[in-house]
Amino acid sequence: MARTILFNKPFGVLSQFTDAGSPQARPTLSAFIDVPGVYPAGRLDRDSEGLLVLTDDGRLQAQIADPQHKLAKTYLVQVEGAPDDTDLQPLRAGVTLKDGPTRPAQVRLIAPPALWVRVPPVRFRKSVPDRWIEITLREGRNRQVRRMTAHIGFPTLRLVRWRVGDWAIDDLIPGQWRDA
Repeated sequence: MARTILFNKPFGVLSQFTDAGSPQARPTLSAFIDVPGVYPAGRLDRDSEGLLVLTDDGRLQAQIADPQHKLAKTYLVQVEGAPDDTDLQPLRAGVTLKDGPTRPAQVRLIAPPALWVRVPPVRFRKSVPDRWIEITLREGRNRQVRRMTAHIGFPTLRLVRWRVGDWAIDDLIPGQWRDA
């Protein structure tokens, strides 16, 4: 029977089990998950947090990671600046990045979510406001959410993946995992 694990990846942790090629050791999944045979289904950048799905089922892993399957992934994103609904419209239509046009995203302004404290904290500047948005994508390019928010003039300060398909982070704290 296949095993699927939901993991709340902390900020600064690589979405892999080893970091062999790095001159300075960086935290990896092996510091948190000691389950043989499971691998991440997709990636989450080192400077992003939140839900990472791991499985020992190659077919499921491909289905989660492959954009052809259009599995929805939802992110809570703190952006620099104060976008309004009109500012977010280009993301809903799809924007053109250096690697081509994105698919339309579901995007909405949200109240600041009740999240764990990030270590290190997001930089705070009194003179620059910030807002939270929720973005749901059905593709997964490298650093896509960050590039999309920067494209419309609101750089990402904090990025938390909250949901992958029907799986959600729910009450998992950073560094914690559970079987799906």
